[in-house]
Order: sequence, then structure tokens, then C-alpha cells
Amino acid sequence: MNGKIRVLVTGGNGFLGRAIVKALMIGRDFNVAALIRGAGFELDVPFFRIDEMDGLTSYLSILNDVDVIVHAAARNYVVSDKSVDPLAEYRRVNVEATVNLARQAAAVGVKRFVFISSIKVNGESTPLGKPFTATDVPHPEDFYAVSKLEAEQALLQISADSGMQVVIIRPPLVYGPGVKGNFASMMRIMAKGLPLPLGAVDNRRSLVGLDNLLSVIIRCIDHPVAAGRVFLVSDGEDLSTTQLLQRLAASGGYKTLLIPVPVWFLQLAARMLGKKDVAQRLLRSLQVDIEETCRLLEWRPVYSVNEGLAKIYK
Repeated sequence: MNGKIRVLVTGGNGFLGRAIVKALMIGRDFNVAALIRGAGFELDVPFFRIDEMDGLTSYLSILNDVDVIVHAAARNYVVSDKSVDPLAEYRRVNVEATVNLARQAAAVGVKRFVFISSIKVNGESTPLGKPFTATDVPHPEDFYAVSKLEAEQALLQISADSGMQVVIIRPPLVYGPGVKGNFASMMRIMAKGLPLPLGAVDNRRSLVGLDNLLSVIIRCIDHPVAAGRVFLVSDGEDLSTTQLLQRLAASGGYKTLLIPVPVWFLQLAARMLGKKDVAQRLLRSLQVDIEETCRLLEWRPVYSVNEGLAKIYK
């Protein structure tokens, strides 16, 4: 792509979308605009407000001057989804809205569609030392992951039919300044200095700092090898839950009391309390292999885990 690349970022006022916009504003090679929901946008870039993203929304007036879409908007994973039909809700946003946007983009000549998916498409856990790869057969285990896989499949078909390039990125847990959800909850607990029974967890989990993920996303906007591929991304260092909590506490300047309770007891207690999903994320391993991502994109993680955790508290 010659000249400045015109990029539209969806979900521009979300945790990841806002960070993508900020990163692209720094680079002189991009003209960036944001697609947002809500009343306003504090970043100094053009933005387009919509009330809803679904299978009927028209984007044609927005897409005429766009070269690349980075699609970060999504209905994110919720541990206890109270919707009457959760799968239908995930599909409405993550599949139907994505397909609708991609079809309109292809029709007006958008060159590339970068889709932010999830490692949950691969599955929920891995045997220790046997990480997920981009070529593994997908094994989604919840409605959110099913919807992300269905969106991936639909996008690849649109690409085959239209010639618009599609790039898929599957991050694991993303952390960074402004992080929300389970990671933010964990930070609040650490800040209170409450004892946690997680001092003997010897699993391994991949995670990705926001800046490392952003560097991969930016690389995928115009890297010639990226088209049609799936990329897994991480910080390149897998931590046990115990190690993560220790490093998080050190980064925040907190004292931590991690009690070494046997993992089998934690698993039993979680089942009895109906917290099996929470226990799985804390106790089991989930590792990703980023060797192919590094090789094909000529990329290495920009920051270490320690550096990434320290950025949260700045």
C-alpha cells in the first residue's frame, strides 16, 4: 500500500479500540478514524457514531475512503451471562454485525480487514508444555468462542469471494492501563492486601501486554505476508498464576500473602461453590506458540511481562 494508509478502527472507545487509535495516531504512515458507540470521543481524530452494530447497520457513507478496517468492536466474554439467549446475543454482534461490515467493506473496495478474535477459539486450556498453534483444529467451549469462530469462518469466505484480504489475530488475556474485567478485579484484590489461596499453583498461562498486541496489530495492517493468516500473540513468557500475582503485586508496590493451598482442594472447593470456570482460568494452563507469528511478521515482543505490568500503574 502506497502513501498514508487510511484505517478505520471499530470499537474506538473500548479498552482495545482506543489504544489502537492512539497507537496509529503516533505513526506517520496512517490516517486513522474511529467508529464508536456513545455520545463522544476524546481523541483528536475523525470519528463516526452509531447506535448499534448489527446485521442491518449501513456503513457505506463511512467506508468510501478506507483502506483497512481493524475490527475491535465485539460483545466480549461475560462469565455469567444473564441473557435469555446468550448465543443469539453473541452471534448478533460478533457474527452478524461483523459479516455485515465486512460485506459492505468488500463491496466498496476496502483492501484489508484485520479481525481481533480470541484464543478461546482454540480452546480453554492446554496440557503443560503443549501450546496452541495457529493451525490447530478449533475447539471453542463457550458461546463467546463459538461466535468468534463463526465470524472468522465467514470472513475467510467473504475474502475468498471478494478478494478483500482478511487477517485474524487471536490474543489470550490482554492487560494494560485501563484494563477491565477479571484482571481489574484481581488488581483490586491485590491492592487490598487480602490473603489468597493461590501460592502453590504451578500452571503456565500466556498473556499479552497491550503494547505487544498493538505492535502485532499495526504490523498486520500492511505486512504483505499477513493476508489470509491467523496469528497467535503473547509476551513470549508464560507465567503460573502464582508468579503473575507476585509480579503484579511487585509492580504495584503491594505486599501479597499467597497461601500455598493444594490445587486439588481449590478445584474441589470451586466445584462446590459453582465457580468451576473461574478455577479453570486460575489453575489450568493455557499456552500459545508465537514462533510462526514472530517468523512471518518479522516481529518480537516489544516489552517483557515485567515492563508490561509496570505500565499498568504509571
